Amino acid sequence: MARRYDHSREELRQMILDKTQAHIAEFGVQNLSLRKVAKEIGYSVGTIYNFFKDLDDLVMQMNGVTLDRLRDHLKSTKITGTSEAKLIQLARAYVDFTRSNMNLWNSVFEHHLLPGEEQPDWYQTKIQNLLAIIQEVITPYFDDQEADMLRKSTWLLWSSFHGICTFTNLQKDDKVAKAEAYDLSELLISNYLSGISSEKR
Repeated sequence: MARRYDHSREELRQMILDKTQAHIAEFGVQNLSLRKVAKEIGYSVGTIYNFFKDLDDLVMQMNGVTLDRLRDHLKSTKITGTSEAKLIQLARAYVDFTRSNMNLWNSVFEHHLLPGEEQPDWYQTKIQNLLAIIQEVITPYFDDQEADMLRKSTWLLWSSFHGICTFTNLQKDDKVAKAEAYDLSELLISNYLSGISSEKR
């Protein structure tokens, strides 16, 4: 292992994030502490405070990394066909990511800030970047005057995908969990988009 003074500030920050990610991935966010991370990197807790305000800040930064990884995963997914087909393909990619990164994905939704504290703007931007992927696919179903309904539909689908993944992830068998999540997502998408189309007739 390199000696302490061999690490630059950027290297140290990345070490902290890497160890935090590894710990959450294996044990979950509930068992995370600054002391455990400090022990993993061979530095004092005080060193972590040079980069992160507190444990909440560290977890938020790590959750931001997870959101970026999910966005990159969805963006790299090849989607073709109708809007419905594209949305189903994105839903499956979402399911695959959650099953492969279950504890990290859970951390995004399980970690809560202290009362009175709000998510920082940079974090909200990462969420909006994810929502934009869904919104782009379903935009053809809405007129220019229906921007608010488009926004609400995007949030509804995002929340529904989250609920489906939360429910099906209770299954220990990976193949069964994915199959259930695929089926439920496809049913949701088909029924929801059919309903929108019917309203416009």
